[in-house]
Amino acid sequence: MSVLRQLSEKDASLMLEWMHDYDTQKSFQKNMLNVTLEDARRFCREAKLNGDLKQGENMHLAIVNDEDEYLGTISLKNINIEYRSAEFAISLRKKARGQGVAAEATGLLLEKGFEEMGLHRVYLTVLADNIAAIKFYEKCGFTYEGELRDHIFKNGKYVSWKLYGMLEDEYGKNNAKQVR
Repeated sequence: MSVLRQLSEKDASLMLEWMHDYDTQKSFQKNMLNVTLEDARRFCREAKLNGDLKQGENMHLAIVNDEDEYLGTISLKNINIEYRSAEFAISLRKKARGQGVAAEATGLLLEKGFEEMGLHRVYLTVLADNIAAIKFYEKCGFTYEGELRDHIFKNGKYVSWKLYGMLEDEYGKNNAKQVR
């Protein structure tokens, strides 16, 4: 069973596992291969749980197991209080993949976003060649909304960027609640 909690500095070294994994990073827009342990610690210290979030801020949470072992990070970013929207992001350590951790954590975060924070819309972007992530997002109930063609220049080639979203009235209808 997965739980979401405030990020802690003790999570930083385990965060570096996915940040420094080439296979993981090739699916990301931002290159994190050069992130240092101190960078990761600073990120953990500055992460907010919620409550006092301001326009444009981010909420990053740790995904942990029953033993409080860090399994990944899940986020609502670029929170827009006026429009009641936020961008979704998730990344897991390799050991947590394929066990339902991502789906469970996504359900918990969507519940927090829609039911506790009162969001109207949660959206995400994904590189068009990240087929596994796209299938996962669709399984969670996110709807394909469009594509920015050749939007990212990564590893010597252009890659398109797909946009997915979920509205508050779709939350629950499209398996978002059932994902957990």
